[in-house]
Amino acid sequence: MSKVPGWAGRLRTERTTRGWSQRDLAVRLSRVADRVLPEPESMVRRIRDHECGKHRPDDEYAELYCRVYGLSEHALFNDEDEETYLGDEIDAIELACQGGASDVGRETLERLELAVDDLASAYPRTPPAQLLGRVRRHLEYVVRLVDGKKTLAEHRRLLVAGGWLSLLAATCHIDLRQYPAAAARLRTAGQLADHAEHPEIKAWCLETEAWQALTESEYQHAMILAQGAQDVAPRGSSAYIQATGQEGRAWARMGKGTETRAALTRIQRMVSPMPIPDRPEHHFRYDPAKSEAYTATTLSWLGDPAAVDYARQVLARLESVEDGGPRPRRAASARLDLALALLATDEPGEAGHITLQAVMSGLLVPSNYWRAKEVIAGVEEHGLAEAVELREVYRELYGRSSKSPRPQLSA
Repeated sequence: MSKVPGWAGRLRTERTTRGWSQRDLAVRLSRVADRVLPEPESMVRRIRDHECGKHRPDDEYAELYCRVYGLSEHALFNDEDEETYLGDEIDAIELACQGGASDVGRETLERLELAVDDLASAYPRTPPAQLLGRVRRHLEYVVRLVDGKKTLAEHRRLLVAGGWLSLLAATCHIDLRQYPAAAARLRTAGQLADHAEHPEIKAWCLETEAWQALTESEYQHAMILAQGAQDVAPRGSSAYIQATGQEGRAWARMGKGTETRAALTRIQRMVSPMPIPDRPEHHFRYDPAKSEAYTATTLSWLGDPAAVDYARQVLARLESVEDGGPRPRRAASARLDLALALLATDEPGEAGHITLQAVMSGLLVPSNYWRAKEVIAGVEEHGLAEAVELREVYRELYGRSSKSPRPQLSA
């Protein structure tokens, strides 16, 4: 599949970070136009072509996009290499090295650690390929610092930062289905965790492998990895809770209701006394609010009708302007949970409609394509006419990148 132009990716990012659907954007473009634009359905097709890079917007539509987003044409449509921006990010940290007694120093480490937290917090709202570029540049910088003059304490902090960055890079690779690269990154993260004596990073490595195994229908292997992560992780840590959730998902895929609900109960017991973290979007800090989302996913995979209510509540929260604002990428996944749950309660029409919304959001990453295909196949089995449009839209947006077989739910 040809590479999507940078301007197309920026158009999609500006829309999705605002929590707008393509139809929402069509309405907004019509409002700021100096003439009557085509009907919303036609506009949605045009927007889809723009965001896929199929057609570059002409002068009129380029100006409309700039009006809606409040950005200059240069900011939206220039094709300059993002390396300039990434270099500036590193240069800002590197300035802290100047005049220090070592090549690292306290201020440099603090800025680097803050950058690691920023990158981990950007994960839910940033396309994985884009985030991966930023993570790589920071990893290169860590390597340069490791080779420089430093104290033992500074060395350990660098190893920890490198471990988190390698783990985040592996997560992006898995989202992109780049499994050999992900495996290499996970090995590096594990080795750095060993050298730094940091068990939580080690546990996150196993948890991340468990998630990859789930996406590849290797449910027994996923369960073993998730239990191994719990053995390694500090009790009650974010990695421990997340690994418990992955164990529950694996049991659900194997149709083991008793074990699934036991895992969900353990999670609820751990998260109920937890405060909301200062950065709930941080990928490696467990937000207690996530437990509802994990419950919705797990019960939908188990085929439990209770998943419908959980999934509706989660979707409403993720699209609310409260509690940090809309979280469109997580909302797209929540729609797939709700759609699968609706299939289990024999409501294929609504399941198809909600899946179409998730697909057309443009926010699904390759590691989640199989989830959409699973629901689409379920809608098709009911013989609904809407299934044809749903399949066509999916193929247009994702088909060339989606090659994995549809996992089968256990009976």
